[in-house]
Amino acid sequence: MITVWNEYRHERRSEQVAKIYPEGMHNLLAQVLKTAGYHVQTATLDEPEHGLTQDVLNKTDVLLWWGHTAHNEVSDEVVERVCQRVLQGMGLVVLHSGHFSKPFKKLMGTTCNLKWRGAGEKERLWVVEPSHPITRGIPEYFELPQEEMYGERFDIPKPDEVVFISWFPGGEVFRSGCTFTRGLGKIFYFAPGHETYPTYHDPIVQKVIVNAVAWAEPSGGPAPTFGNFQPLEAGLTK
Repeated sequence: MITVWNEYRHERRSEQVAKIYPEGMHNLLAQVLKTAGYHVQTATLDEPEHGLTQDVLNKTDVLLWWGHTAHNEVSDEVVERVCQRVLQGMGLVVLHSGHFSKPFKKLMGTTCNLKWRGAGEKERLWVVEPSHPITRGIPEYFELPQEEMYGERFDIPKPDEVVFISWFPGGEVFRSGCTFTRGLGKIFYFAPGHETYPTYHDPIVQKVIVNAVAWAEPSGGPAPTFGNFQPLEAGLTK
């Protein structure tokens, strides 16, 4: 099961955003993933427990997270719940301003701050790890005609892999697609997706997100055990 979580505030408060995402970003992304063959559910900030009960998370293989203006309204209890599920193997795909979300900051252990500019500039995204599964079917580079500028320094720990690097006309560059491993869980951060631009309607962006979900799914490997452990060989002392 894939769970798409969205703050779902901009679409209800801004006519401009509502025209782009009349059913909400979460429902658009859910439809993209359903078309790709996934079982998908959605959750939003204003639902009880933000829609992320323990039961929902236990059934979730990959969680997509989009947030922006209400990061502080996410309860610490739910944040802890999400982080624990990542450590247990749930995948996490963090989108755009989700870099400032409580779960991502907790899992990174840094400020996750960056430079930004909301000028609707062209963003050119370069694939810098063409052998990575997230880049399957993606061209060497692609462009979005309007996006919010995100620029370095991006205050994150060293990624396991930098998959995409973005360039903006102001001269800035940004590590716009990064992977991390925390416990048994895989995390992908993908920067494009400002709410006032139709980024999630772009078929290449959609392909990246579908690939990221496939990559982030639990591997099915053995569950590790911890604590005091009895010897496997006979005759050994404890």
